[in-house]
Amino acid sequence: MESRETTAYGASLAGGSFDFVKFIKQPLTILRLLNWVFAIVVFATIVAEGYVNAKDSSQVVCIFNNNDGACNYGAGIGVIAFLATSAFIFADAYLPLMSSAQERKRLVIADMVFSGAWTFLWFVCFCLLANQWTNTVDRKSIPVDAAQAIIVFSFFSFITWGVVTYLALMRFREGIREISHGFSETSPEHISPYQGSTIPHDHSPYGDTTYPSDLYQQPPFVGKPEPTGNSTYQPPSY
Repeated sequence: MESRETTAYGASLAGGSFDFVKFIKQPLTILRLLNWVFAIVVFATIVAEGYVNAKDSSQVVCIFNNNDGACNYGAGIGVIAFLATSAFIFADAYLPLMSSAQERKRLVIADMVFSGAWTFLWFVCFCLLANQWTNTVDRKSIPVDAAQAIIVFSFFSFITWGVVTYLALMRFREGIREISHGFSETSPEHISPYQGSTIPHDHSPYGDTTYPSDLYQQPPFVGKPEPTGNSTYQPPSY
C-alpha cells in the first residue's frame, strides 16, 4: 500500500500504470462518456432536424421560434463540449503516467475551470431553448420530438457537467491536502539532529567513515569534584 506522501491528485508521484478496466469503471470516466453522448445528441439533432423551411418561403429557419441564434448557440456548445470531453478523457488516462505533481495540478485546474464554465453555458442553453420553444406558435411543420430531445439533453448535460465540476473540485482539494501532508511529514523538524555523520569514500583516505553524533558536542558542565576522604596530604614517613 503506497504511502500518502507519494500520491498526488489520484496517482503515484513517481508515475503509475494505466489500468483500462479500472479507468472505465471510474465515476468520472462514466460521467465524461455521458457528456460525450449528450453533446452528440444535441448538436447532431440540431444539425439534422433543427432547421425547417419557413412558411410561404424557401428560407431555412430554426425550429425554436425561428431564432437562428438559439440553434447556433446549442450546436456550438455541443460541438465544443464533444471535443473537450474527448480531450479530457485522454488526459484522465494519461494522468497516472505524469510524474510531476505540478503538471497534474494544472490539468485538474483546467478541468475544474472548463467544467464549471460549461455547466453554466449548458444551463443557459437549456433556458434559452426552453423559452424559445415555449414561444413557438406554429409547430405543424416542426419535428416536435427532435426539439424536445434537444431541450431534455441540454438539461441532462447541465447536470452531468455540474457533477464533473464537483468531482474536479474534490480532486483538486484532495491533491493539495496530499501534497501538504507529504511535506509536513518530511519537514526538517522531524529529522533528528543527533544522527551520525558519514564522510563519503572519495573525501576520506580511509574509506567511508562514520563519526558518532556526539563527536563535536561539548560534554555537559560538570562541577569540580569534591575530594573524598581526608584531603590533607600526608607525606610518607621514612
